[in-house]
Amino acid sequence: MDLLPGQEIRSAPRIMTRERMRWYVDALPTVEANDGRIHRGGPTIHDDDDYALGQGLPGIIADGMVSTNWILDLMLRAFGPAVLEDPGALTTKFIAPVYEDVPVTTVLRVEAVAELPEARRRLTLKVWAEDDAGKVLTFGSAAVTLPRG
Repeated sequence: MDLLPGQEIRSAPRIMTRERMRWYVDALPTVEANDGRIHRGGPTIHDDDDYALGQGLPGIIADGMVSTNWILDLMLRAFGPAVLEDPGALTTKFIAPVYEDVPVTTVLRVEAVAELPEARRRLTLKVWAEDDAGKVLTFGSAAVTLPRG
């Protein structure tokens, strides 16, 4: 896939569900216990409506890593395992909360293409996750080194 600066790759929208949010809350205590069972975390702004309301939010919000992981997923689908090889990069910043039932689309935009030795090229990317109105929720940059052609 020969991409040029300005070209974009977009994912299909995914709905941010309560269940997806719950997985992230439960992941750390489950991994720490390491006993083959799911362990519940919380209460947090990511899984408890009353707690989120008490923190001034209108409802629970997704952990920012969900949208970052969805950006990484799009990179893997577009470029394959080369995304995980050195020198690769992904940095994100969480711009706005992601609420339950919001469709989220992830986007990769090629900013630059550098030709490298050994028939390789390095893509520098702007990456983001947006809601169905186009509001940016997570924003960042990435880079991937690929074979030419």
